[in-house]
Amino acid sequence: MFVGSAVWITMVLCEVGFMLLLLVAFGSTLAQWQGMNKIQVPSGLQFKHPVQAGQQTSQQELQGPVKQVTWHFPQEPQLPARQPPVQFEMPQPAAAESIAAECGENEVYVEVKRDLFGTGELINPADLTLGGCAVTGEDSAAQVLIFQLALQACNSTTIDELVYVFLLRYVPVTLAHTPVVRTVGAVTHIECHYPRRHNVSSNALMPAWIPYASTQVAEEQLVFSLRLMADDWQSERVSNQYFLNDVINVEASVIQFYHVPLRVYVDSCVATVVPDVNAVPRYAFIEEYGCLIDAKLTGSQSHFLPQTEADRLRFHLEAFKFQQDNSGLIYFTCFMKATAASLPADAEHKACSFSGNRWTAAYGDNRVCGCCDTTCGFWEGRDLSVDRGTQLEGDVTLGPIMVKE
Repeated sequence: MFVGSAVWITMVLCEVGFMLLLLVAFGSTLAQWQGMNKIQVPSGLQFKHPVQAGQQTSQQELQGPVKQVTWHFPQEPQLPARQPPVQFEMPQPAAAESIAAECGENEVYVEVKRDLFGTGELINPADLTLGGCAVTGEDSAAQVLIFQLALQACNSTTIDELVYVFLLRYVPVTLAHTPVVRTVGAVTHIECHYPRRHNVSSNALMPAWIPYASTQVAEEQLVFSLRLMADDWQSERVSNQYFLNDVINVEASVIQFYHVPLRVYVDSCVATVVPDVNAVPRYAFIEEYGCLIDAKLTGSQSHFLPQTEADRLRFHLEAFKFQQDNSGLIYFTCFMKATAASLPADAEHKACSFSGNRWTAAYGDNRVCGCCDTTCGFWEGRDLSVDRGTQLEGDVTLGPIMVKE
């Protein structure tokens, strides 16, 4: 019994010793591990909140989830778009009125402002020629260049009506060794008209030269003209489009050629769909030497306006179109003439409108319109004691005019 007890005790002691040995070994290893992982604080560095005894230095505070950082290159800045001004209209340059001419019996006298375009930019006299001839003089104080040339010099030409034509050319050269110019070239026609046929009576048209201040030169010299005018009659209409029953303002005029004033008349007018007076369909709205019959035929308000200027005759015409035509295009061809403005109206020189069941004259006595309901034949209603002298006449076509429904 004692022997068995001793054996059991010995085994228990062996087991206890083994356990103690394990505990001692584990304790030593744990102490070493803690010593190795303990944070070493550099000399002289003090924590703001030093670790208290008994706290575990390995414990960390839990923080919330970290937001993911997103980054990209910034976009290139975009300039704001500039919107065009509302209802922008391109300004139209005003006429410079920088050229004047006077035609004499044997020579032509032309004055040109050096500010040719009215922009303040003075042209070089060497860049300006008249029919190939250079400037003959200059008024330095007035900044005016002068040409004084014989009618038959400098490449002038003569046509059937004895008209001398000169081309005034401005050809700018580059500026001071640079490839730029600040003005554009220009070509202007200057014409001197001399009728070949003259009336030998005392009332024949005689030249009466007028001074520089009153002269005007157009780029195209025409004896007669027809124009579509704006509602205020101060300028030409910018569009040729109308709607049915719109009022078409038409101005007939004659250019003064430095002789006694002229009065213009519209003997007849025919509307066609092509620029051919003999085309079909056709509609004559002025007949019998100046009778505007459209109002009487259609009941429209078409009429002549009172003639306050002898060289201009204006009339209203209600817009219309031909029934079988889909284009809506209309051309007016009018036969016009002019005589001395001082002469009275008669049956062959008148402008008559129909209104209120009667005829009225735009100029002169209403009695000259008495033949509009019949036939204004040759010599009818004409004062034989009046000699009208030289008479200018010709056909003028206006169009196309677009009339929409």
